[in-house]
Amino acid sequence: MTQFTDAPIFDADQHMYETADALVKYLPEKYSRAVQFAQIGRHTRIVINNRVNDFIPNPTFERVAAPGAHEKFFAGENTEGLTLREMQGPAIEAPAATRNPVDRIAELDRQGVVEALNYPTLASLIEHATADDPQLSLAVIHALNQWMAEHWTFNYADRIFSTPIINLSEVDGAQRELEYILDNGAKVALIKPGPVRGLHGWRSPALPEFDPFWRDVEAAGLPIVLHASYPPLDDYVGQWEPPHTQNFMAQSAFRWMVLGHREISDMIASLICHGTLTRFPKLRIASVENGSSWIEPLFKDFGDLYQKMPQNFPEHPHDVFRRNIWVSPFWEGCVSDVVATVGWDRVLFGSDYPHPEGLAEPKGFWKYAEGMDVRRTYDFMGDNARRFMGLPIANPDPDAVRPPALSHA
Repeated sequence: MTQFTDAPIFDADQHMYETADALVKYLPEKYSRAVQFAQIGRHTRIVINNRVNDFIPNPTFERVAAPGAHEKFFAGENTEGLTLREMQGPAIEAPAATRNPVDRIAELDRQGVVEALNYPTLASLIEHATADDPQLSLAVIHALNQWMAEHWTFNYADRIFSTPIINLSEVDGAQRELEYILDNGAKVALIKPGPVRGLHGWRSPALPEFDPFWRDVEAAGLPIVLHASYPPLDDYVGQWEPPHTQNFMAQSAFRWMVLGHREISDMIASLICHGTLTRFPKLRIASVENGSSWIEPLFKDFGDLYQKMPQNFPEHPHDVFRRNIWVSPFWEGCVSDVVATVGWDRVLFGSDYPHPEGLAEPKGFWKYAEGMDVRRTYDFMGDNARRFMGLPIANPDPDAVRPPALSHA
């Protein structure tokens, strides 16, 4: 079968590179010394609450790795045994399309992409670095959202949907941020997958105390993305081996192995076990850039647990997952992993452009495609993301070749 490749693309995983003032332009004066950039040797580092963070090697993004520079590593084709740094080659100036919406539209046209979700890059470290000060977390996140609303807007030309962040360390603060982003036209929001630290210590954001926030999200019909972020288990791994660096590109094999995708699996388990998705069944949640290999073990564990503790689940956990959760696997991952458990209508395409671990070109995915008929190609490459976002689909014949329903197996 010749792969159909003409379905209009909705890329559910693209990113911006923030400008140097993104975190500080709107930060209240009392926090002005809490977030700074420092020159350490030849490198610029971000310093939050007097702690240097090097998770993102160049937080001003003046020079970056080329889009797709790490493709061979993530495709499992690193036959020369190169490190990520060796593989990526010389740094380049950040592409203009990563810095503003006008140039991004031109790049989407060149890529053959119709719509895209556009995530901030610095968001992956902020909440981890400020976790010991919930008020600072809320302030920095709000400052970044204000910058994003001004610099990108949350909906540019109905094609670029930039994702403001909601920090859940305080329920009232999360509700205020939700109100702000909705007032400024947000069509989707970003939440870090993992427990949150607030006035009452660490806890799951799916506990009933957070219901006022989730009730507001459901009432607004706002889709929520759980995007890969700074691993919440990083401190735990540091108990096994010296955490000589936080730098993503210098992580050890042990760190890669242990961290895996535990945070997203635990987050989804929390949303189901703690009942959020049953109390608010219209919530739409997407896992993006968290892979897909965690789904089958989670489904198995849910199936076993439901047989042992059915009284703890008003609904079968598989039904809840399939009703409320969408998944964008890694571009090099196995789409069928998602399809076999969750279903064709819940799998999303994402390129991770312009990150080095992403694809240089979204259409480069066809090199790794497993073979899809026309209906499934429309779904995966765009229409499922449009359904998640509540937008009109592109397939002129959406009822053709409809996949069969899945059982609890």
